[in-house]
Amino acid sequence: MDVSRGDDPLEHATTESRNDRSMNIDALPIGQILSIINEEDKTVPNAVEKALPAISALVEDIVAAFRNSGRLVYVGAGTSGRLGVLDASECPPTFGVPSSMVVGLIAGGDVALRRSVEGAEDDAAAGEEALREIGFSRNDVLVGITASGSAPYVLGAISWAKGMGARVGAISCNRDSRTFEKADHRILLDVGPEVITGSTRMKAGTAQKLVLNMLTTASMICLGKVYRNLMVDLAPVNRKLVERSKRLIRQATGCSREEAEEAFMSSGRKPKIAILMLLLGTGKAEAEDLVASGGGRISDAVRIHESKSGQGR
Repeated sequence: MDVSRGDDPLEHATTESRNDRSMNIDALPIGQILSIINEEDKTVPNAVEKALPAISALVEDIVAAFRNSGRLVYVGAGTSGRLGVLDASECPPTFGVPSSMVVGLIAGGDVALRRSVEGAEDDAAAGEEALREIGFSRNDVLVGITASGSAPYVLGAISWAKGMGARVGAISCNRDSRTFEKADHRILLDVGPEVITGSTRMKAGTAQKLVLNMLTTASMICLGKVYRNLMVDLAPVNRKLVERSKRLIRQATGCSREEAEEAFMSSGRKPKIAILMLLLGTGKAEAEDLVASGGGRISDAVRIHESKSGQGR
């Protein structure tokens, strides 16, 4: 892919267009400024809703990759890159998965998380190199995130990943995004012009964050990381999460605080195992075997246990 076209890729981009509603925003009182921002933000969920079919198809590929020991890799620059890194970093404590399962790459490296690294997004070769450094393979899924759809860093990564046979998704806020040229899944978030022209950390960033939430949350639900609407595989790495673990054990089973505490400790501080132990009256080892047999899903583990119990009668 040629990522160095001479024409200005943003000349006709929606994200660079001026918003008629905010033309005189600098002359307005604070209340009206905030009202305009709020009204524009209300349009974001509608833009995401229109992309749900493409998001769903991408989730299917992500789940398939996870089940085949593959990874989800986000690649982006600026705000888009920071959002990808943020979503990836939230997965281990929320769903109890290794940090290598969802990876966020940002142009300019980790230093770019806190301050702008000039010119980093213009380096297409760096996007490819970043994938090489993490051992990206065709079993992984790459998701390129760029509001404008023209960041060479992201384009370089997409081109290389697609060339090696990996599944690729692209999230952009411009219909003519160059990231769509080689992507298997084209997620267009047409949020319209920003309140402040070109400030894509606003509506575009909000829309991207919503989609990233969907990608990982829906995928983890499919993998059994959620029971009913409880995040039963969370990692209790601090006091707040320890207490949350005990609370969700009570919510899932209806047990007392004392029973939740005992099951939590007996399970090795694993909420999912504790819940099964209480639901089925089993020990830790049997609960772990049932979870493995059920593909990580509590509901399937319960069904398998009930089937075995019926056969034993």
